[in-house]
This record gives sequence, structure tokens and C-alpha cells, in this order.
Amino acid sequence: MPNVSLNRKRAKLKQVLGIRARLALLAVILVAPLMLERIRSLEEARVKQIAQATTEFSIVARHSADAQREVISSVETILKSEAFIRASAGGISRSCDVLRASLPSSLPWIRTLLIAGEEGRIQCSTNNMYVGLDLSDRPYFQQAQQTGRFVLSDFLLARPAQTPTVMAAYPVSAMGSDSGAVVLATVNLDWMSKVMNNLGGRPGISAMLVDSAGTVLAAPADQRSEIGRPLDNMPLMSAIADMALRSDQDEGSLSFMAVDGSKRAVSFIRIAGTNARLITSIDEDKVSAAVNRDIRTAYLQLGFVVVFVLLGALIAAEKLVIKPIEMLADMAKRFGEGDLSARAARNRLPSEFVPLARAFNAMAAQLGQRERELVASNDRLTVMASIDMLSGLANRRGFQSRLDFEWMRAQQYGSDLSLLMIDVDHFKLYNDSYGHLEGDACLTRLGETLSGIAADTMGFAARYGGEEFCLLLPNTDQARAGEIGEKVRGAVLKLSLPHITSNHMLVTVSIGVAATKPNDALRPGDLIEAADAALYAAKHRGRNTVAEHGIVRLSEGDADMAMAG
Repeated sequence: MPNVSLNRKRAKLKQVLGIRARLALLAVILVAPLMLERIRSLEEARVKQIAQATTEFSIVARHSADAQREVISSVETILKSEAFIRASAGGISRSCDVLRASLPSSLPWIRTLLIAGEEGRIQCSTNNMYVGLDLSDRPYFQQAQQTGRFVLSDFLLARPAQTPTVMAAYPVSAMGSDSGAVVLATVNLDWMSKVMNNLGGRPGISAMLVDSAGTVLAAPADQRSEIGRPLDNMPLMSAIADMALRSDQDEGSLSFMAVDGSKRAVSFIRIAGTNARLITSIDEDKVSAAVNRDIRTAYLQLGFVVVFVLLGALIAAEKLVIKPIEMLADMAKRFGEGDLSARAARNRLPSEFVPLARAFNAMAAQLGQRERELVASNDRLTVMASIDMLSGLANRRGFQSRLDFEWMRAQQYGSDLSLLMIDVDHFKLYNDSYGHLEGDACLTRLGETLSGIAADTMGFAARYGGEEFCLLLPNTDQARAGEIGEKVRGAVLKLSLPHITSNHMLVTVSIGVAATKPNDALRPGDLIEAADAALYAAKHRGRNTVAEHGIVRLSEGDADMAMAG
């Protein structure tokens, strides 16, 4: 058993390592090391490029964060100045006049300056539409009063114009005053986005300034559509939203696999004095797109070179070795499938294969002759299996095949099909009186007679068994079948075969006739049974007669049958 297993493994190995496989392996051995070395160098370049882009962008992001910090610091400075004026002006009217005149044009990111009283209602503003507005329910207003420090709100829509903005608030009490008033400023988010424009326009790189709740406050021009959206609604950023916003660190970074399958590196920087954070994201695949293209090109070149070398080796091998083998194999396959004329064309083969082709052709000629002899023998046996040798008619097996065929054809075309069951009267007594040899001769004469009538009526005659014959009549209704039955009965009488034990002193036959239109509710056996019943009726009437029965349905949809005379 171990030897058998080892031989099988060797055979499988030889099959796998065929001529083509060996040539392909040779091509790979020759070319692959050089191409793989190039791919390795490109992979190293890809890693370096990603690291360089990450470092460069981190520096730019830090500068942008410093710029945002300066913007917010300038707002804080203005608010502190206004708080000092309010604390020292000695009245609301004086401080409001100073406020309206103190909005610097050099700080375009400040839209509006406002002063809200202790109860939260705006007392004065550089934009009169805000006067009287109640801010007491705003968290930033409450936080400024409670903490006594500068507060920058989260993203909000400023009332009543519903303009996207953030609010900066500074309590007057921070200046040593006992006043509960708060100085506020609306910050122009468009200007905060302009500060970040140096972070935009880079493939695979995104940046955004978000508030403490994760809502985008500012973004470069090419990402402006993200402003006002929470990070949780951004598939590529939701994975890091929680970590970046809840971290106690001022700076941090992490790498993760995004939902789209891209590898991303993300870093965040807290804007000093606020809960806002600048978040930057680098898509490594897009950053290294050029190197990735080079790597793909290298792989394609590797494949091309391997294919080119392989084709060069295959051209000669295909013509000199593989093609002749395939031709001989195809000839053998065709011959095995029954094409006895299949021969190998020796003039199309290399000289080394000519002896093999000659031997194949000689073997094919011998096998072809034997095949033809075997087919002829089988045909003779098939005919003999369907023919009754005594009467020369089809036997029961042949009759059954023909009945099935004619039944199917009659059902397809909706035509009539009739059957005559013919039995020799008192044939046992005939054999007892004249001997079996004369009985066989009598059956032979009857077979010849039925064969002639079948030819005249386009019918099919068969010996059903013993002294019983049948005549199948396609496209024949019951009336015509009855006439043919009388013709058969008369033809047998004309033979004038003596039968001393018969009442008629001659050989006679009893005939049962049945006819029907085949349909799905009937089967061929029903026609045979009806003809048998008719034959029984003919014998019951005294023999040497023809009896007719038909097949009728008892009721529509009922599969039971009845015989009708």
C-alpha cells in the first residue's frame, strides 16, 4: 500500500509539472528576482513619501492652529478692552457709545460686539438688530458669568438672522467690577476658514476646526461643505470623533482603517484657551497615489516580461511537442467517441512523431473494422429480438414499442387509433389433431396473410403470443377497423386450411376490434384491454366472427373507463 500511494503522488506531481508549467517556472526564476527588487524599492519609497507628507502636513497644521489661536486671542483682547471700558465708564450709555465706535476694521473676523446686562438682555450692539435680544438661556453666557473667564461657544446659528457663527463672551466682573454684565462678540466663521486655506487643495488630506461637541466650525475652501456638520455624520471621521474630543491631551494622533478600506492617519491640536480642536486627516492611499501607480506598473511589467519569456519558449515547444501530442490525442478522442474515420495526418507532424502516427493509424483501421462488425452483429440481434421468427411478424416486444409510438403520435395530432386482436379458433385442438409442425405451418400462413393486409391498410401486424395476433391501425376509426376485421376473417377462410375438430371444418379466427382517440386520461394498455374484451365477446358469440368495442368515459374528469359494444 505505501508503494501504491507513493506512485500516485508521483503521477500527480508529473501531471502538475507538465511542459507548460516547467517553462512558466523557468521564466519566473529568470525574471522575478529583478522585478521583485524593483517593487521592494518602490514600497520603501512609498513608506518614505507617506512619512514625509505626514511630517510636512503636521508642520503646516501646527501653523494653522497657531493662526486660529491668534484669531481667538485677538477676539479675547477686544472683549477684555470693552469689559474694562464698561467697568470704568460709570454708565451704560457711555460704554455703549464707546462700543459702537471701537469695532476695529483690522479684525474682520469679528462681526458684531455686544453688551448684555446681568439678566441676559442685550443692552447695546454694533448692530442694532440684536438690541433687546435675550441671551440668558445661552450656555456660553451662563458659563461666562459663572466662571468669570473668557468663553468661546460651540457652533450655533445666531438669532435672529440664523447666521452660522460662534460667540465669544467675557464677563465685566473679571475686571474687578461687581457688575453682572457680559461683553460678547460674534465671530465670522468664513474668516476662520480662510485662515485654514493653506491646508486645502491637497489630494488625500483634509482639515477642519471643530467645537467641543464635534461640529465643524471652519474648513479650507475645498471642504467648505462640511461646516456645520457633526463628525459623527462623516463616515471617514466618526471613528476618531470620540477619542479626539474627549482626550485630555492638547495634541494627539492615531492611525485607523476607514469604512471605505483606506488607511488614515489623524492628528488633533487643541486651540489654547478653548475647547475647539484642529483635526487633520491623511489618506495614505491618495497621498502615495503616484508611488502606488509605479508599483502597479512594476507588477504589470513583471507579468508582461514573464508572459513574453514564456511565449518565446512556448512558440517552439507548442509547434514541436505540444501541438503534435494534442493532435494525436484529439484523433484518439474522436476515434473513442465513434468517429471511425479519424486518422493522424502524418504530413503535418514532425518526423519524430511519424512512427507513432503510423502505428496509431494501423491500430485505428483494425479497431474500426472490428467496430463495424460488432455494430452489424448488434443490429442483427436487435432485429431478431423484435421479430417473431415463425410468423415473420413483429413479436410482442416489437408490437409494444410500435404501439407506444403510434399512441404518442395520435395524441399529438388528435387522430384515431384502432387495434385488432386476432385469435385462431380451437388452435390447441388443431395441434392435437395435426401435430405441432402443421400448427407452426398454419401460423406461418396466417402471418403471411396478416402481413399483406397490414401493407394494404398501412397497419402494423404482430404475433402477440401463441396463436394470438394483432393488427395496429393508425388514423383508423372504429367503423373502418370493423371492415378491416371482416377482411382479415374472410382472408383466413380463403386459405381453406382444414380443421376437422372445428364446426366450420376450416381454420377460422375470432377478432376483437377497439378504437379510441388517445388522450392524457388514457394509456396504451387501455386499448389492448378493450380489444381483448372485444375478442372475448367474439368467442362468446360462437367464434369466426368480429366483435367491436370502444373506450368511453364514464364522466368528465373521471379516470375510470368502461367498454361499450
